[in-house]
Amino acid sequence: MSKTFYIETFGCQMNVHDSEKVIGTLEHEGYAQVHDETAADLILYNTCSIRDKAEQKVFHRLNEYKRMQGEGKKFAVIGCVAQQEGERIFERAPFVSIVAGSASYRNLPTMLERLEAGETRITGLDDRQTDETFDTEFTVRSNPHRGYITIIEGCDKFCAYCVVPYTRGKERSRTSASVLVEARRMADEGHTDIQLLGQNVNSWRDPSGRMSFAELLTEVGNISGIRRVRFTTSHPRDFTRDIVEAIDATPTICDHIHLPVQSGSSSVLHTMSREYTREWYLERMSWIHSAKRDISITSDMIVGFPGETDADFEQTITLLDAVRYDGVFAFKFSPRPNTPAVNMADSISDEVKNERLRILNDRQREIQREHYARHLGHNVEVMVESYNQARGQIVGRSSQNKTVNFTVPIGASEPPIGSYLPIHITRTQPNCLVGEAVAGVDPLQATHQPQPFVVLN
Repeated sequence: MSKTFYIETFGCQMNVHDSEKVIGTLEHEGYAQVHDETAADLILYNTCSIRDKAEQKVFHRLNEYKRMQGEGKKFAVIGCVAQQEGERIFERAPFVSIVAGSASYRNLPTMLERLEAGETRITGLDDRQTDETFDTEFTVRSNPHRGYITIIEGCDKFCAYCVVPYTRGKERSRTSASVLVEARRMADEGHTDIQLLGQNVNSWRDPSGRMSFAELLTEVGNISGIRRVRFTTSHPRDFTRDIVEAIDATPTICDHIHLPVQSGSSSVLHTMSREYTREWYLERMSWIHSAKRDISITSDMIVGFPGETDADFEQTITLLDAVRYDGVFAFKFSPRPNTPAVNMADSISDEVKNERLRILNDRQREIQREHYARHLGHNVEVMVESYNQARGQIVGRSSQNKTVNFTVPIGASEPPIGSYLPIHITRTQPNCLVGEAVAGVDPLQATHQPQPFVVLN
């Protein structure tokens, strides 16, 4: 009889790609994926612990699964919450059979053998010193056009608020040779958009010593068939000028950099253990602003970190004005288990945090409204992602990672998902561009055109 599994994934792109690897491993072990948990023999929950109350959400979801435990189903909790909570999951949810952190996924075949042999409490938990990475030839790609490659796992930065170093282990980099082999294989399979992943992707160090991160970007971008190369998430401490130079020199490297700052105040950055200052960060912004290409910049920010004064918060607002981000993901501070910030006096009320978050989001929305307008009247190349039938629009994404909603000329057929074509921008909004497909261009034949050069003041 066939063995079936259902997997539910929460969290970042790293988790999404981890699930692709888990799916491929399970299928290699003779399991078939189903998309309804009621039809599954094994239910896996791939968890994320980066946000507040993540573990409560896990147990709430497990409680919903509990109703199916009498049906002979097996349950597994994997990912960051599994590593964080460990065997406490068995105590709170006794019907769970496997608890495995992301660094132990290589051992999934052995865990499955033990499960099938009748074991009911199987753990795969690693300490920070693990050297294992989880690159596998069995990865199942959920998108036939865009794909991920994890080049570095873990984190050694130990920011005061962040749980990742404790759930993902130390930094472990793959060799440049193994990354390039995977990228070439993906290109041969038809993937044109490749995204290099890592908790701190630009902290990657080639174990073979052959190339730098910027050189790896260039090598991937030069592979035949690859039209776009993205990378996320970068850390300011390891952001070097040659990354900007590589983007300028290689059209296939997307003109978008996500560089989380977290705060505009050097004092708060010090308390956060970010290991750089406002001035350090702004120097890197100057490198990007002086590039030949119009490089889009996005960031992450935290408001209400312990000790953040009104003056500190004002520094964050003035940083928005100095950098003029194309997007900011902003969050209220919430203490995470096992992090130094747990022991810091959180004296800032939730009311103040909410107000600061509102002010930040309102100002950033104004900046985006003004900043997105620079694309008005330009042609922007997009990769087609989906169709919005309700609005009669096609949804694509630009090299700058901006959503572009567009229509095609009357009588023209819809371009296929995964195709590339130029869109003339006729309207801009704070979070997207709106336009029309350039008449007479075959989306399958459209060539890559770098974004028009725009000077950023």
